[in-house]
Formats: sequence, structure tokens, C-alpha cells
Amino acid sequence: MNAITPQHQTALLASEPDRAAYRDYDQPGIDRVRNFYRNNHQHQTLDFVLKKKAQWLGFTQREMTPWAALEFLNTLVDESDPDIELPQISHLLQTAEAIRADGHPDWFVLTGFIHDLGKVLCLFGEPQWAVVGDTFPVGCRFSERIVYPEYFALNPDSADARYNSENGIYTPGCGLDAVHMSWGHDEYLYQLMKPHLPLPALYMIRYHSFYAWHREGEYGHLTDAQDRAHLEWVQRFNPYDLYSKNDRPPVLAELKPYYEDLMARYLPAQLKL
Repeated sequence: MNAITPQHQTALLASEPDRAAYRDYDQPGIDRVRNFYRNNHQHQTLDFVLKKKAQWLGFTQREMTPWAALEFLNTLVDESDPDIELPQISHLLQTAEAIRADGHPDWFVLTGFIHDLGKVLCLFGEPQWAVVGDTFPVGCRFSERIVYPEYFALNPDSADARYNSENGIYTPGCGLDAVHMSWGHDEYLYQLMKPHLPLPALYMIRYHSFYAWHREGEYGHLTDAQDRAHLEWVQRFNPYDLYSKNDRPPVLAELKPYYEDLMARYLPAQLKL
């Protein structure tokens, strides 16, 4: 698999010089983001994650068409995102259109279009700190390379000897599938999409918010051969997810027929959420 280089990426992405402005968590005026991560880092314990998996992964809340679920995202602005304040469906269209412009397979385009669909958890009453934001393993030491690491001092697992060592409850090389990630839309959608999408797409969905791994190089001691083989797919997806963000979203009405057809090729008519 060839790595994507800047000259091979569409003009729909931010230029290389402009990319340094993205994910700037020190910029003034983003108290909403700091407050978000304070809550997120304080409450995302191993016990919390296990309870949320038991609560949500039975997919018994309701049935919705994929498009109806996506339309809910038109009401949601991600509190964890320092780069843009557009509704989520605008971000999904920007991501998918950039992928499509580069001629990637249709399953890759679809992955870009639905990768944040799990944020429907907010529709079911979950607070955003339990749905969005960067993800990280729980049950072992929190990396200093996670955004706002100082807030982990508020997390009781940081003072628990069972969970605050490098490996915690895991064994080296156990593989990320055996690791409990902080709870949110990534794991939820991954579990929902397992029957429908190829493995590279599932890695993109499950770990696209795991910046400590795919960007900072942390937690490699927990990965296995499959994780290492698929890391490049997550890294390939990341520029489209991140650098397609701007304040000029595509026109939803013009693109809806294409994406309705694309979803119908891969997804059931009704999703059990």
C-alpha cells in the first residue's frame, strides 16, 4: 500500500503550510474544548467503559434508516473540535468528497461519509464527553501525548495500581482488539458496521480518533501484527478527516442522491441502533 503524499492529495484538503493551524489546543477562546476534555478525562475510567459497552452494544434503542441517523448529525456541533463549528454532516460531506476526489474505492468514500455516524449516541441522551473527542486505552497508564493530559489527574484510575502501570490489565502484544478504549462513537460504530465493511474501513472507524497511536506513536507495545499492518490505513484516512475541514461545506441537496445510492450498496435499509 503506497503512502499518500501531499502532491497526491486533492485540493479539497488544506495545503501543507496551513495544516499547522489544525488541532491547536492552545489557541485562545476554546474554553468549550478544555471543559470538554476535563470531563472526558475525569470520567472515562475502565469501569465506566465496561458499563457503556453493556448499555449500548446490544443495539436495542431504535431502528432508523442510515440517512435519518445522518440527518440527526445536522443538529450536532462537536464540542471537542477546535478547528470548526459546522454541523457534523457538513464535516462528513467534506471528508467523503475529498476522498472521492482522489479516486479511492467506494467503500473508502462511504467510510468517510459515515465515520462519525456513531455520534447518534447524543440523540439517545449521552453527554458529548462520552461520545466525541480523542480516544485512548483505559485500564493502563494514560499517555502524556494525549491532548490535555493534566486532566487525567482527576481520573481515579490514575491512582489505582491495577491500572496505572504501562501495561495495566493487558499483556504486551495482546492486540488492540483486546484493549478497552475510552467510550465513544468510534467503538459504537465499529461494532455496528462489523458485518458490512472491509477490515481496513473498520480500522479507520474504530481508531480514527486514537491520535496517541496513529499520530504520536504511543501504545505500540499493546499492538499485534494485524494492528501494525492496518495502522497505515488509519493514517491514510486521517488527512481527509482532519484537513478537509473548512467553513465552505458542500451542498447537501446536490450530493444526497449519490450518497443514498452508496449507502444502499453496503448498508441495510434499517440500522438497529
